[in-house]
Amino acid sequence: MKPHDVIAGESSLWIFGYGSLVWKPDFSYKRSRVGYIQGYKRRFWHGDNFHRGNDELPGRVVTLVEDDDERTWGVAFEVTGSQVDESLRYLDLRETVCGGYVMKMVDFFADGQPPVRALLYVATSDNPLYLGPASPEEIGTQIAACRGRTGPNLEYLLRLAEFMRSSCPHVEDSHLFSIEAAALTVVSHLVAVL
Repeated sequence: MKPHDVIAGESSLWIFGYGSLVWKPDFSYKRSRVGYIQGYKRRFWHGDNFHRGNDELPGRVVTLVEDDDERTWGVAFEVTGSQVDESLRYLDLRETVCGGYVMKMVDFFADGQPPVRALLYVATSDNPLYLGPASPEEIGTQIAACRGRTGPNLEYLLRLAEFMRSSCPHVEDSHLFSIEAAALTVVSHLVAVL
C-alpha cells in the first residue's frame, strides 16, 4: 500500500511510532501524544542490515505482531498541511529501506482523549530480513554485537527501554526489558574480560 492510498485527500494525519520514532521522529509535526494501540505486541523479530546492522550481522529491531489481548505503547505524531506529504516521503524511505513493511491504519488511544486513527508501519514475516522469535538471551546477544549506519543496535534497544520507563512508567513491557537485561549482561561480561 502506498502512502497516498492510505490518506488520499487528508490535510491532517496521525503517525504512530513504537520503535525509534518514539525518540527520533526526524520530521516536522504539529503535536505528539504518548499512548497505545490495541491488538498488537511489540517484538524484536525483524532484522536490520542497514540502520542497526549489516549483511553479515543483521541487527534486530521491533515490529508489531497481532495479538487481541495486547497493547503497544508509543508516540503518535500529528502532521498537518505540507507536513503530511513531507513526513510520508521521509518515512517511506526510512521505514521501507530494508523492505518488508506494510502500512496500516489503527485506533490510537491517549489518556483523557478520544481515540484517533493513526498510520503505522509493520514489518511482515514474508521477507528475508524477518528473523522471528528467539529467546531474550539470543536476541540480547545479537543486539549487543551489531552496528549499522545509524549506530549500535544496543543504542536502539536502550533508548526504547528508556522511553518506556520515562514516558510509560506504569507499563511492564516484559519482552523489551528481558532483552535489555540480556544485552546488558553480555556487555558487562565483555567489559569484565577486557
